[in-house]
Amino acid sequence: MSISLQKGQKISLEKVAPGLVAGFIGMGWDVKATDTGTDFDLDTSLFLLDANDKLISDKHFIFYNNLTSPDPDESVKLMGDNQTGAGEGDDEVIIVDLRKVPPAVQKIVITVTIYEAEQRKQNFGQVQNAYVRLVDVQTQEEVLRYDLDEDYSIETAMILAELYRKDDEWRVNAVGDGYSGGLAALLNRYQ
Repeated sequence: MSISLQKGQKISLEKVAPGLVAGFIGMGWDVKATDTGTDFDLDTSLFLLDANDKLISDKHFIFYNNLTSPDPDESVKLMGDNQTGAGEGDDEVIIVDLRKVPPAVQKIVITVTIYEAEQRKQNFGQVQNAYVRLVDVQTQEEVLRYDLDEDYSIETAMILAELYRKDDEWRVNAVGDGYSGGLAALLNRYQ
């Protein structure tokens, strides 16, 4: 049975999915029927952070031009870039093998930004039904889900959730924070 998280809620993966070794993280969204004159392109990015909440290196920034983490096992993988968001189900997907994430990575921040948001005059207020969910790779069962239900009328970047280590176990934080300034605002935060 899947657990529905609320904004700001933190939960231990060991408690809700004992023995979880790898997760499929799916994100989805729909664009409201507003005409901005151009298509929406939402992009997932991941920041692999150290104990000081800073990006370990440029290679620890995972996005459409750098799909895998730099460790030999490629423990974190972004499975491509959906440029339209069309269709049902997950629009973009991440695979995380929790057993193989190097100890230096203390937090994985899952973000979504709107490509060229300022030029296209787009923001997250024009996006609806956004969610992030975690599926157990072995059982194919949804473990938890966080539906973003706030109206983000000026934001062009979102931190959806964080996977982080605490007391030698992985936990999830349903963040749901929006930022103006797109991807640059997030890069500035974590560098």
